[in-house]
Amino acid sequence: MSAPIRYLFQQQVREVTQVSPTRTLLQHLREDLHCTGTKEGCAEGDCGACTVVVGELLDGKVEMKSVNACLQFLPAIDGKAVFTVEDVQQAQQLHPVQQALVECHASQCGFCTPGFVMSLWDLYLQREESHTPLNRNTINIALSGNLCRCTGYRPIIAAAHRMEQLPRVKFNSQALAQQLGLLKREDSLRVEHADQRFDAPQTLQELLELRAAHPGAVLLAGGTDIGLWVTKQFRALPHLISLGKVRELQSISEQSEILEIGAAVTLDRAYQHLCKYYPNELGELAQRFASLPIRHAGTLGGNVANGSPIGDSMPWLIALGAQIVLSSLSGQRHLALEDFYLAYQKKDLRADEIVSAIRIPLPELPPQSPRLFRTYKLAKRYDQDISAVCAAFSTRLVDNKLQQVRIAYGGMAATPKRATQAELALEGQPWDEAHLQAAITALANDYQPLSDMRASAEYRLLTAQNLLKRFWLETRAGLASPATPTNVFAVADQTEQV
Repeated sequence: MSAPIRYLFQQQVREVTQVSPTRTLLQHLREDLHCTGTKEGCAEGDCGACTVVVGELLDGKVEMKSVNACLQFLPAIDGKAVFTVEDVQQAQQLHPVQQALVECHASQCGFCTPGFVMSLWDLYLQREESHTPLNRNTINIALSGNLCRCTGYRPIIAAAHRMEQLPRVKFNSQALAQQLGLLKREDSLRVEHADQRFDAPQTLQELLELRAAHPGAVLLAGGTDIGLWVTKQFRALPHLISLGKVRELQSISEQSEILEIGAAVTLDRAYQHLCKYYPNELGELAQRFASLPIRHAGTLGGNVANGSPIGDSMPWLIALGAQIVLSSLSGQRHLALEDFYLAYQKKDLRADEIVSAIRIPLPELPPQSPRLFRTYKLAKRYDQDISAVCAAFSTRLVDNKLQQVRIAYGGMAATPKRATQAELALEGQPWDEAHLQAAITALANDYQPLSDMRASAEYRLLTAQNLLKRFWLETRAGLASPATPTNVFAVADQTEQV
C-alpha cells in the first residue's frame, strides 16, 4: 500500500501524497511549496544553484550534507530534514554566512548566491567544533559544486574566511535528532502513483526479494546518474527500488587486509575511509571526483555498477585487484572487478542480482615489499569534470624488478580495461627507462581509443603513455627521497583573508 512521504521542513513535518516518485525535490520546493530561493540552473547537478542541505539521523547522530535538489527524487528524502536558503537567517538577523557575503560584496546578479549560501552553511556546520583556521583548499572543496558567472570567486572566498570571524551561531543538532527520531519508519516505504512505483526496503533480504520479483525495476542509489534520465532524457521510470535505507549496504568493515564497502556508502564517506590507507595515492582523486554535493549523494557501489568507461573509481580499483560482491536470493558470489565488465554497458550481472559490496585490498604490513600505487586523472577542469583519461598503476619492486604489475585505464575503451600488453612488457623486468619505453609502445596495442567532445583518440593515447612515464618518474629506484605523488594543481594553504 502506498504511504505518504514524510520529511521535516521549516520545523514542521510535511506529508506528501499523490506525487510521482520521480518528482524532484527542486520541483517540489519551487512549484509545490513556492520556496523559490532555491534556483534551477542546469538541472543536472553541475551549477549548484539548487544546493540545499539535508539532515539525516545516522546511528543516533544528525549528519548534515549539501546535495543538489535537482537530482534528488522526492521519496529519497523521506525521514530526513531539508534546509533551504530561506532557513538560514536567524530571526531578523542575517546568519554569519549571509552577513559575510554582504560585507565582502560577494553577490552580483544573485542567481547563484542561494547555492553558495547553502554550501558555505554546510561548511560552517561541519566546522562547529573545529579550532583550526579555515584554509583555502577546504573552501575550494566546499564550493567545488557551485559556479558563479558574474561576481567572480575572490569575494566569495573572502566571505568564507570572514564568516568565521563573526560571532558564531550554534546549530541545535540535538533538537533536530529528536524530531528526526519521530519520523523513523517501522515498515519500508512504498510510493505508488499512476503507473509508477517506488520501494525503499530496509533490509538486504527485502531488497533481494524485491529484485527477484521485479528484475526489470531500476535500482536507485544516490540518483546522480539516474536523476539525469528524468531531468535531461525525460525517461519514464515505472519502478524504482532504492538502496538508500538498506542497513547492510551502509556498512564499512575491515577484515584480513581487505576493506569491504557496502554498495550504498556515499562516495564522500567511502573515499574518506580509503584515504586513511592510501592518503597520497587517492587524495587528489578523492577531491576531484565530481563536486562535494555529488559525492554526498552518489555511492561507490553505484559508480561501479553503472560501469561507465570514464568512471573514475574503476581504474584504481582494478589496479589494486578489487572484487565486487554480487548478491541474490541464491547466495553470494565474488568477482574480480575487471571481469564484471563484458562490453559497453554490458555486465556479468544476473537479472536477480545486485552489487552489494566492493572488497579492496589494503596496504600489506612488512616484510612484504611495498606496493607502488598511483592514480591520475586528466580532465579539462580541475574540479567537477568528467575524465578524458583516468589511469591507475600498481606493482611491487623487488631488487629493482617489477612483480604483480597491474595497469588499468578509463576513457580508453568501451569499458574500464587493463593494459595487458603493457603489463607483460614490464612483469619481471628491471624498472628502467628501456623497459618503460617498451611498455609505452605496448599501450598502442592495448587500446584504440575514440575521439569525442572531451578528447581526440591521439590525445588519449599520448597522455596515457605520458602518465605511465610519470608513474616511472615518481617511483623509479634511486630517488633521493621516498616517492610521493605530485599534485600539480595543489593550492597552498592560505589562512589569511584573500
